[in-house]
Amino acid sequence: MTEAPQIFYGIPALGSFLAVLCLIFGWRAGKRQWLLNSLPTSKTTGVFIGVVELKGSAEVENPQVSYLAGIQCVYYHWNVSEHWSRTVQESYTDSKGQTRTRTRTEHGQTVVAQGGEEPPFYLKDDCGIIRVQPAGAAIEGKLVFDQTCGQGDPLYYGRGPQITVPHSDHRRTFTEFAIPLHESLYVMGQARERADIVAPEIAADKRTPIFLISTRSEGQISSGFKQTFWWLFVLGGICGTGSLFVRDLYMQIGLGADLVLLVGSGFMYVFIWLVGCAWILYNNLVELRMRVRQAWANVDVQLKRRNELIPNLVNAVSGLKDYELNVQSSLALLRGQLLATAPGQPGFDFVGCVPKIKAMVEVYPQLKTNESFLNLQKQLSDTEERIALARAYFNDVSSFYNARLESLPDIYIALMAGMEAQALMTADSFERAPIKVQLAQ
Repeated sequence: MTEAPQIFYGIPALGSFLAVLCLIFGWRAGKRQWLLNSLPTSKTTGVFIGVVELKGSAEVENPQVSYLAGIQCVYYHWNVSEHWSRTVQESYTDSKGQTRTRTRTEHGQTVVAQGGEEPPFYLKDDCGIIRVQPAGAAIEGKLVFDQTCGQGDPLYYGRGPQITVPHSDHRRTFTEFAIPLHESLYVMGQARERADIVAPEIAADKRTPIFLISTRSEGQISSGFKQTFWWLFVLGGICGTGSLFVRDLYMQIGLGADLVLLVGSGFMYVFIWLVGCAWILYNNLVELRMRVRQAWANVDVQLKRRNELIPNLVNAVSGLKDYELNVQSSLALLRGQLLATAPGQPGFDFVGCVPKIKAMVEVYPQLKTNESFLNLQKQLSDTEERIALARAYFNDVSSFYNARLESLPDIYIALMAGMEAQALMTADSFERAPIKVQLAQ
């Protein structure tokens, strides 16, 4: 095959390939932006199983100390790169077919050391805390250290390796990213149940499209995805249609010969992009509708929990109250017994009660009813707070879902898919039969 046919087909093929890559990565960025915007922010005490979005501060009992900056943090990663340069000679063939040599200088950097720590930490908001397992997450920390120094600086060997790379310029760049203690964080990931206690945690999950821990705000992250989405769309169009211009200019072909092909390829590119966007929007609306249904299921679970838990707690406290009353009455009778009962005469036998009293003390070393009442009060308060958070989450995600169904271009996709708005929960529409807290007399 001659050189001309290779160029004639090769340049457009390369441009089409790059355009497809831009579409794929652009759709990916758009999908992440829509997913991020379709998740309402949850409170730590209102986290349920599934994909959640949280905002709060980074906390840990025993904070780490970063390697370079020496600050207290919950996560850090450092990197040391060494600068090098070298002079190389290469042979080439000039326009006259003669072999010549030339000298050029190459520059670069080589990573000579790196490290860090990413232990579990807690995210704290105004409602409580939740544990975050950062392993497997895309972590966007703050740049806390960035310094370039020479061999004479104590940092050069103090925090870097003793061996240099070949052709070293004896300059090293030290950088470190960290999440400082008490730093504001945005976390988006999969919530699951902890293995040690009955509580949720955020951890990596293969089913979750994104697991992100960032010191940036939600608006900044969304804006970044949006810019990537549009820039890749434009870049893909340039690669697809521009490759025809490059080929025609290189082969000195008039642009008018490929005008129909150029316009047709442009329309085809836009059409494929719109179909892909519609497909992503439809899937996003379906996921959002499933999230609404999941939120309603969470409310139902919390109401069922209250309906079953509270009566059992009341019965347990009532039984313990009666039990302690009997024990205190028996002890009062024992304290009031001044004389032993004669053999064969009816009366209270003190000696015969000793084993029973000892058994009570061993089984119930702190027999105090007030603690049980306090626990009942706490359970009642926590249960109502869980229900309120579940209802608020349902209303938040339902409101966003309803707004999406009425906005462009989602309204057309929703009409074609037969999606309907979700009614919100009002103050008198989510209560079940009232639970009466009445202790036995």
